Amino acid sequence: MPDKIPQDSIGLVVPETIKFDEPLELACGRTLVDYQLVIETYGKLNEEKNNAVLICHALSGHHHAAGYHSPADWKPGWWDNYIGPGKPIDTDRFFVVCPNNLGGCHGSTGPSSINPETEKVWGVTFPPLRARDWVNSQAKLADKLNIKKWAAVIGGSLGGMQAMRWALEFPDRINHAIVIASAMKLSAQNIAFNEMARNAIKSDPDFQDGNFVEKNTQPRSGLALARMIGHVTYLSDEQMGSKFGRSISAGSFQQGQYNPVEFEVESYLRHQGDAFSGSFDANSYLLMTRVLDYFDLAREYDNDPVKAFSVAECDFLIISFLSDWRFSSTRSEEIVSALIDAKKNVSYAAIQSNLGHDAFLLKNENYEKTLATYMNRILTKNRRERQTDTEKGKTS
Repeated sequence: MPDKIPQDSIGLVVPETIKFDEPLELACGRTLVDYQLVIETYGKLNEEKNNAVLICHALSGHHHAAGYHSPADWKPGWWDNYIGPGKPIDTDRFFVVCPNNLGGCHGSTGPSSINPETEKVWGVTFPPLRARDWVNSQAKLADKLNIKKWAAVIGGSLGGMQAMRWALEFPDRINHAIVIASAMKLSAQNIAFNEMARNAIKSDPDFQDGNFVEKNTQPRSGLALARMIGHVTYLSDEQMGSKFGRSISAGSFQQGQYNPVEFEVESYLRHQGDAFSGSFDANSYLLMTRVLDYFDLAREYDNDPVKAFSVAECDFLIISFLSDWRFSSTRSEEIVSALIDAKKNVSYAAIQSNLGHDAFLLKNENYEKTLATYMNRILTKNRRERQTDTEKGKTS
C-alpha cells in the first residue's frame, strides 16, 4: 500500500456477505436451495434511491473493485482507477455495488462451497451457470439493498455481457447500460482459447477429475498454464513488444556453453500464472469460461440482435479499444448497429490504446473522459427528473 492513501481513493473497505434463504432457479433447470454473495459497496444510497450503480466483474474478477482491504495492502481493487471520490464513477455522488458472482471463489457460493445436501465441497458437481443466473441473483441482491432501479449497470468483457443481459431480463430496473470491451457472443477463436485453457487444467494430474479438494491436491500447474494462455490474449503485440521485446532475464547465447536462455516475457508469464494459481479455484475457472462460451444475447430472439435489443428500455454507452483483438472494436460496432436499428439511444467510443483487452482496466485519459462525461450525464438526467417530479407535486 502507498505510504499515504491517495486522496481520490475510497480508502479502507470491508466486504459484506449477503445470504439468501430462498431458492434460486437456474437456467440449467437445477435449483440452489440457498446461496450467498460477497459484495462491496462504496458511497451512499440517496433518498430517492436513484444513484445506485452495479459493477459486473469479468472472468477472473471479484467483489473488490476499489479501495484497500487493510493497511498492509499493496494493491487496490481491480477498478480503483475509475471508482472513487472525483473519479468517473464518483463515490461522492453514486452508490456503487460490486458482487462476487455465483460460481466464483472469493466467498460467494460456488464450486469451493459446501453442498448442503451432501455436506461436502461442491467441486465439479456445482451446477453449470449462465449469465442470466448472475443477473437474476443480482436482481435479488438489489431487492435486499432496497434498490428498485439501477442508475447504471456497468461491466467490461464478461461484465459487459451481464450489463446487456440486464437490459433484456429486467428492462424496467435499469436506466443505463455501459458495455466495455465486450460482444454479443464469442467468436470461434475466443471459444478455442477458452478450451485450450480448460484442457490445460484438466490435463494436470492434480485436477483429479475436478475432485482435487477431496483428494487434497491442487492443479496449480494446469491453472497457471490456463492463466498464461488467457493473459497472452489480453495483451496486444505492441504492448508486449514495448514492455519486453527480446530482453533476457537469465542465461546467455554465449557459444560453447550450455546456458539456457529465459526471456523476460517468459518469466513474466510464469509469475502471472503462479500468482493466479494460488488464489483462484480451478472449477470456478472452468465454470466461468463456459459462461463466456455459452453467452449469446440473441439466441432466444430468433438469433436477431435487433429483436433482442427491442426489449430494452435503457440508454447505452458502448466502449471499445482499438488494440483489443480478443474483443475487437468490430464486436462493439455490431452491438451499436443493432441498437441503432432497434431505435435505442446509444453512444459509442472507440478508444486509442496499445494495451489490448486489458485496456479497460488501466488508466487512459480519453477512456476516463468518456466514462466521466457519460456518468455526469446520468446525474444531470436524475436532477431533471427530480425537478420535474417536484414541479408536478406543486401543481397537483
